Amino acid sequence: MARTQAKPFHSFWLFFPAAALWAAVVVPLSILAVLSGSAWPPGLLGAGHGHELVFGFALALIAGYTLGPQPWKVLAPLFLLWLVARLCWTLAPASLASQLLSPAFALLLARYAVPRFQAAKKWRNRIAGPLILVLCLLPVVFWIATDLRNAPMLPVPDTRRVLITAILGLLLLMAFMGGRIIAPAVAGTMDKHGIRLEARVQPRIEGALLLILPAAMALSLMPSSDPVTGILLVISSLLIMIRTMRWKLWHCMNRPDLLVLAVGYLWLAIGAGITGIFLLQATDPLPALHVITIGALGTLSTSVMLRLAWQRARRTFPPAWQVLGIAIAMSVAVLARLQAGTTPFAHPSLLWLSALCWSSAYGLVAIQLITLFRDSQKRRK
Repeated sequence: MARTQAKPFHSFWLFFPAAALWAAVVVPLSILAVLSGSAWPPGLLGAGHGHELVFGFALALIAGYTLGPQPWKVLAPLFLLWLVARLCWTLAPASLASQLLSPAFALLLARYAVPRFQAAKKWRNRIAGPLILVLCLLPVVFWIATDLRNAPMLPVPDTRRVLITAILGLLLLMAFMGGRIIAPAVAGTMDKHGIRLEARVQPRIEGALLLILPAAMALSLMPSSDPVTGILLVISSLLIMIRTMRWKLWHCMNRPDLLVLAVGYLWLAIGAGITGIFLLQATDPLPALHVITIGALGTLSTSVMLRLAWQRARRTFPPAWQVLGIAIAMSVAVLARLQAGTTPFAHPSLLWLSALCWSSAYGLVAIQLITLFRDSQKRRK
């Protein structure tokens, strides 16, 4: 008798709750490690904090969003590798296992995610694959930069530069995929009201962003190119702002989920603009980069996670109170972190306020995702 094949499992049901829980835990632990004086957990000190939010949290989001339905023989090893990599890095970041596991997860993710984008014919539609590949290769670069940091004669960027490049890569990925989510959703909503949206994907603006931001990523690895990188980011900020305004979102007041996605997209513009200005002024861009990672990534990722889960489990949009609450929490979090400036630990109350809003939002999203998953399983029975 032939065996019945197990149905593929939607990747986001596994990676989204895990990513949300990890985001909720990492930020307060990283602040506690410094302010308590215990230096524990060691993997969240210094650049380790950024490492886990970019190569741990953000790559888990990418896995959940891009892998689609997969058999457990693919998902189980990938998820276990991600989980073990997170634990090893947090507890023993200097160990060989920690140095190898994060790049291993990223490369395995690229193995399954990148080919899914190669069928498109237009170059703009195929950009997601190479971009995800670059983001998955950056943990390898980070590892090399860590091992060779005491070899000044070699042209290897420091770990801080690698993280900045990764954040700009996330900026590009969010600008591309965010536009592909928001534009058709806005157009469909407006069509129901008898209003035609002319400016949808806006290929010229999208194409310009797909040329400018990769150049900014490459230049960000070189300290001498900071002014040029700054100019490119300011131009990108203006393009993202124009693109958002042309969607005429004021016609979608009955769709708070779309409005909050647009807020996250506007945080991209604000983050790119402020980062560009900081670089032009030769100022430490760290506070401005948090506008991208907290404001844009926080708002867009939580909105997309809830949107996918509600559509899959209940075939409806997330309730207004959830998406609006998240937008407010992320706005408070990013403004508090921005106000803390370049010496954040000198302002612990602002850091804790930012962490409280961030962690509360992701913790509640994780609970909601688990609840919706259970509902979806009950519907299948």
